Amino acid sequence: MSVRVAIRTFSEVCITVGALIVLFVAYVLFWTGVKADSAMGGQIDDLQDQWAKRPVASAAPEGGQTSTAPPKPKPYKDGDPFAVMYIPRLGFTWNKPVLQNTEVDTLKKGLGHYAGTAQLGQKGNFAVAGHRRTYGDPFKDFPKLTPGDQVILTDGDTWFTYVIDTKPYKTLPTDVGVIDPVPRKSGYDEPGRYLTLTTCEPEWGHSHRLIVWAHLDATQPVEAGKPKALRR
Repeated sequence: MSVRVAIRTFSEVCITVGALIVLFVAYVLFWTGVKADSAMGGQIDDLQDQWAKRPVASAAPEGGQTSTAPPKPKPYKDGDPFAVMYIPRLGFTWNKPVLQNTEVDTLKKGLGHYAGTAQLGQKGNFAVAGHRRTYGDPFKDFPKLTPGDQVILTDGDTWFTYVIDTKPYKTLPTDVGVIDPVPRKSGYDEPGRYLTLTTCEPEWGHSHRLIVWAHLDATQPVEAGKPKALRR
């Protein structure tokens, strides 16, 4: 009789543990994504509301682009969103908010700008991190990025079009030189206006990092309309 009780108890424990594992996997795969998508959508809505209240500048020709350096923005507020990123290669509807810092809680709400790297569009290296999986899977398709792909950002005043110059480069998390002003291993050999994107590798791990680098190709005022790559 005691053997039967022991077997039944063990079976019940196994079923309970299995159910908890299933619930945890569902939380990681589904619920964190739902929460992150909601948080990112809220961040973008808040930004657009803020931008709508700004004074309207005189309009430039539709679709007109310029290489004129944009004015230096005010310091970004820690943990707050300040821009929206679009990567057409990852889908026409793909857009994510960019927040200041790369803390754990920040990356649950969008992409994170590495503190200490250049501001958007400015000289130096504007470096941004994002989750590969969980919390909305923003960089799930990161390996699809190829040279020539555009990464487009806006701060509500200006559109910034960066062009990717490298295939994804695999390295270790300790390789902090990848976000230097002239990033190591990027192929760049002089100061410029660069963008670095980083995410985890492998897809469900974090032992390594994937990196792509891009250069600022064009800017245009928001009043000129969206860059061609974002127009249907």
